[in-house]
Amino acid sequence: MCGIAGLLDPHSGPDRLREIAAAMTASLQHRGPDDGDVWADAAGIALGQRRLSIIDLSPLGRQPMASHSGRYMLTYNGEIYNFQALRRELEAAGVPFRGHSDTEVMLAGIEAWGLEPCLARLQGMFALALWDHETRTLSLARDRVGIKPLYWYPVGTEGIAFASETRAFHHLPGFEKRLDATAVSDYLRFNYIPTPRSIWQGLRKLPPGGLLIKRPDAAPEERLYWTLDQAIAAEPAVTSDTEAAQRLHDLLRDTVRDHMISDVPLGAFLSGGIDSSLVAALMQSQSARPVKTFTIGYTESGYDESQAAEAVAKHLGCEHTTLTVTPAEALEVIPGLASIYDEPFADASQIPTYLVARLTRRHVTVALSGDGGDEGFAGYNRHVMAPAWQNYAAWPAPLRQGLAGAMRLLSPSQWDSAAGLLPASLRPPQFGEKLHKLAGTLQAESLEQYYRPLVEQWPDAAVLLRQPGAVPPLAKRHKAEDMVAYLQRLDAGTYLHDDVLTKVDRATMAVALEARVPLLDHRVLSFGLALPRHIKLRDGKGKWLLRHLLGRYVPPELFERPKSGFAVPIGTWLRGPLRDWAEDLLSEAALNETGLLRATPIRQAWQDHLSGRANRQYGLWGVLMLQAWQRQWLKA
Repeated sequence: MCGIAGLLDPHSGPDRLREIAAAMTASLQHRGPDDGDVWADAAGIALGQRRLSIIDLSPLGRQPMASHSGRYMLTYNGEIYNFQALRRELEAAGVPFRGHSDTEVMLAGIEAWGLEPCLARLQGMFALALWDHETRTLSLARDRVGIKPLYWYPVGTEGIAFASETRAFHHLPGFEKRLDATAVSDYLRFNYIPTPRSIWQGLRKLPPGGLLIKRPDAAPEERLYWTLDQAIAAEPAVTSDTEAAQRLHDLLRDTVRDHMISDVPLGAFLSGGIDSSLVAALMQSQSARPVKTFTIGYTESGYDESQAAEAVAKHLGCEHTTLTVTPAEALEVIPGLASIYDEPFADASQIPTYLVARLTRRHVTVALSGDGGDEGFAGYNRHVMAPAWQNYAAWPAPLRQGLAGAMRLLSPSQWDSAAGLLPASLRPPQFGEKLHKLAGTLQAESLEQYYRPLVEQWPDAAVLLRQPGAVPPLAKRHKAEDMVAYLQRLDAGTYLHDDVLTKVDRATMAVALEARVPLLDHRVLSFGLALPRHIKLRDGKGKWLLRHLLGRYVPPELFERPKSGFAVPIGTWLRGPLRDWAEDLLSEAALNETGLLRATPIRQAWQDHLSGRANRQYGLWGVLMLQAWQRQWLKA
């Protein structure tokens, strides 16, 4: 795992390019504290890397790395899990090797097969930059699912710069720190910035499965070498539970086994939920020693899943560690979030993600995660509720509106208090918030109206900005596409890589921990998305197939409970220990300071939240993270 940076500028000499690339790369040292190097050439190219040593810890694994023939030079961030099988194939064809790194295997594959055919063979996560001496071509590529980040920026009329994080471009001469108004508008809606935009004008994210080629005297050519839609369409049909279970179990066992290859200590995040428990179970079933697992808990019982994680770990025989997070510890982390996340980002679970990453890094260098199960196997509440919405969408509008109004008679906090009268086993986490979201879906007249309120934190983001951007369209629904499959595809094509994977990448890289996501092997993801609805949703629950497989390793009573997610009591904290910090950022003077936001609607939302009239925790968290980010980076 690493941080990469570099630039192509035919009008600059190698010494100058090396100097710039070195500064860009040095800003990414947190991603790779073990080693670093920069290579430059008179052709006008410089490549840099900061290395977190995982495979082949010797100098033979250092990057940037030259291919055996010397034609190619590569800097790369990620892990290729099938590199040993590819190496055997190349060795059988007479290809020599010096070390045993996956980087060397990738370079040999590119020489033997070409870049795109090699990318088609890779199983793993990666962001890479490849220089071809022969054609003087720079190629950038990102893994199929978007696990690893890659940004690029035009340099003059004939060059480009690239890096793993936006902070590196602050060291690029001529880089203009101008906010992208549309990106800010999108951010306020979703609490993340959708690909391909970034917070800065002109700076773009390469999309998942993306390939950018910059040839001499030609504009950068950007295209997709892989698409999720094509992968789903190519999946063989599965109709029976038995066939689905056997195919997925075989695939996941092999995938988890390959994700466990490491030359440094390895463990797993374990929340006690279905996805992380299944990953831990498959790890332990293929390990000769107890797997090290890690979780965090909260002092607020409605958010605490640590006991469930401990029970699963004990059953599996894992060596488990729990960290209980207090509001004071969260407050300690929050001032650094704007720096960690590099551009505005406001998924509140970034706090526990960072804390569990920091805890885990004290013990291991690599951790497997359960991320991806919800997108691939219909685990979000919006997936589970979609068939019901399809039914009640046919009800008369006055009836739906009346029910929605009744659900909103009480505030979310009042509903939570009422739910406290129920037995703990029947008490849904964040009941009031979910009930208000359900009220919103009752009023939806279309699938887009159903989906957007569930993923947008400020649907009225335009009123917050002095210069609002356009509302981004949703991807089109394919003719006759199952509604649940469509919602999954929307999540996998946006929320997954721009929110979930960004959150995990920045949090883990901030502490130099490599996170691996076996449920997001592209074969697992496309398999899950292509499954018929009845194999994913059953008995009012999502992820039926994953539950079924987990039941082979863990008794259902240890994991069958209401879905909580990696939630944090941010609403309660904002009214309590975080109130002074939030008030400072949400004061009228602070909101007016940059001329970006309108203070009046934000102040009203803040007062509504403090009074308990409404739960605006996630929308306010987005504004708070934007404000903190502006203080950190606009003045940097």
